[in-house]
Amino acid sequence: MAEAPTKLTFFPDKSWRHFVAGGVGGMCGAIVTSPFDVVKTRLQSSLFREKNVSMAGVSGAGAAAYAPRPNLFYNFIETGHIIRDIYREESPRALFKGLGPTLVGVVPARSINFFVYGNGKQIIANNFNQGQENTFVHLTAAATAGIATGTATNPIWVVKTRLQLQSDAARSTGKAIGASLGTIRTILHEEGIRGFYKGLSASYLGVTESTIQWVLYERLKRLTAGTDLEWLGMVGGAGAAKCVATLITYPHEVIRTRLRQPKVDGVMKYTGLVQTFRLVLAEEGARSMYSGLSAHLMRVVPNAAIMYSIYEFILSWDKK
Repeated sequence: MAEAPTKLTFFPDKSWRHFVAGGVGGMCGAIVTSPFDVVKTRLQSSLFREKNVSMAGVSGAGAAAYAPRPNLFYNFIETGHIIRDIYREESPRALFKGLGPTLVGVVPARSINFFVYGNGKQIIANNFNQGQENTFVHLTAAATAGIATGTATNPIWVVKTRLQLQSDAARSTGKAIGASLGTIRTILHEEGIRGFYKGLSASYLGVTESTIQWVLYERLKRLTAGTDLEWLGMVGGAGAAKCVATLITYPHEVIRTRLRQPKVDGVMKYTGLVQTFRLVLAEEGARSMYSGLSAHLMRVVPNAAIMYSIYEFILSWDKK
């Protein structure tokens, strides 16, 4: 009697777990750390800098609050000041401005990233490394996941950035869905479909960050694997990996934000990756490439810890 043919599948068994776990983890992390994301986006933007320089000329207060300080640690205090000012001047809801598009972007972005990485490392290991995971496997899977995620979700991040750069009170307390649709219509009308892919080149440059993060996380996670501190190692490893990866690759975040800025007086100031890099250096100096770093670290480090913890928990829970 002939044997039944073996069913061939490309993806590993229960590959959907990575998709669900990544989406849930990303959603929780984004909600908790949203105020820092708003501050980071404003500090990275030249529009926010110009606005406060203008205010300083009128009242003399803006210079004291937002002028660059030689001490990098002061930026953490500055982040707190900006959160306070947004809360007072624009309403508490403004601290979550852009959260709608962020969630719309984060859930599929994290789902795609964790799905491609989690399954990709198994596929690559099984087909090219005798089923064994190593740094090459992790690096290749992470790079593939980063490119897939950036391409699929770039339009959402463009809309989110434009929303976060709006500072009028009416929009901050207004209807998130209506504001998002209005921003989408404006981009379509003024820039066409290509407008939704502003900053994509910088996003691809940022693939190095997610690649470094995944490789470091896998290494750090192994240090406590099989011990009573395994879970603590995962949480600490996720935060530490994100911190190191961010410090190495942060300038691409600033360039990406500048590329996604709206037109001013009908003119698009930043038009390309190299042009933006040169222009920012010429006009603002090298320090500006780390604008918003403190707010970014205050957001992404706990975000990574929350996201990876939930991701690993869902994966381990499903195995029971």
